[in-house]
Amino acid sequence: MAEKTIRVEAGKHDRKLCPVAVAIPDTLAGSTELLDEKGRRVPHQMVGGTLHFIVSNLKADSTLVLKLKDGSTTKERPGVIVFDDSSQQVVEVRLKSQMITRYHYSAAKPRPFLYPLIGPYGDGVTRNYPMAEVEGEQKDHRHHRSCYVAWGDVNGADNWSEEPGHASIRHQKFLEISNGTVLGRISALNYWLTKDGVKQMEEERTYTFYNVAPERLFDLTVKFTMTEGDIRFGDTKEGGIISFRVATTMDRAHGGLITHSSGGKTERETWGKRSFWCDYSGPVQGKTVGITVMDTPGNFRYPTYWHVRDYGLMTANPFGLSHFLGPGNDGSLVCPRGSQLVFRYRVFIHKDDAAKAAVADRFVDYVFPPQIVVE
Repeated sequence: MAEKTIRVEAGKHDRKLCPVAVAIPDTLAGSTELLDEKGRRVPHQMVGGTLHFIVSNLKADSTLVLKLKDGSTTKERPGVIVFDDSSQQVVEVRLKSQMITRYHYSAAKPRPFLYPLIGPYGDGVTRNYPMAEVEGEQKDHRHHRSCYVAWGDVNGADNWSEEPGHASIRHQKFLEISNGTVLGRISALNYWLTKDGVKQMEEERTYTFYNVAPERLFDLTVKFTMTEGDIRFGDTKEGGIISFRVATTMDRAHGGLITHSSGGKTERETWGKRSFWCDYSGPVQGKTVGITVMDTPGNFRYPTYWHVRDYGLMTANPFGLSHFLGPGNDGSLVCPRGSQLVFRYRVFIHKDDAAKAAVADRFVDYVFPPQIVVE
């Protein structure tokens, strides 16, 4: 491959800090460089024959023309650095040298989780409790550990709470820990166990963090494999395939706000409702920040239902229909032995509220990305 022309067509939407990926047909023998129409270098990353880069700012109905060439003499500096501190049993993620989160995988905790999550102003946007005691924070629901994956009825096992008799999720090994100019990745294999330590199924959890500072953007993929037998994800409100407990100052009592893509606001208008995305915004250290979770076409029961509370909880809950819609609605799902169930989400941590942060536009970037043509 001597040179390829990459055409990025915005379509009918403005694009801002939008990750894109395109397969490059030819095998690349070495380093490459990506140049814009003025010959300026565009940060990029090749991952297994796929070109990744960020579309920083592209107006609707515009086309960005780039050149991908062999033989760059300039070494790309990692924008996302991911490293395993095995002595502490955490994987730390840095964006432009700033720590933005840590993935905790110690067996001393009931389940793996992300904590802290550092927002665009440099402050944590999730609650510290129970990982740390901070004056003024709410200390209810000990199992709400910042950002986590959990479900309260897996063949009857409670893998949501931390009450006596709860089940657990146990880290087994890392499948990938990688750095990059555009993205960094953590992929881990976990076992879901009963309270007695009996294996129920396997979970591959993958976080992909993008270089879009000062905002935060990452994708989560959760792939369940029914290795031991049939698995029934029970109908309960006590669960979330992706779950957040926001900072206490972001609760509604302190000026926080839940917003749905449907236009609903506050718990009364959003709890148990279906929505393409859900946003929780509020003040942290005197500045408004927000966390958006975006559902993905192809996920089970897309658009998902939301178990979201004014006191600070936000979860994507696709199974709890009897709670959301009333008796007679069974939201449970039985997955036969050997099958897989995959969920994908995007998380956007931003300045301001959902409207000012143009969350609806960022959702379009995710599910209807720019069209890319390789010539």
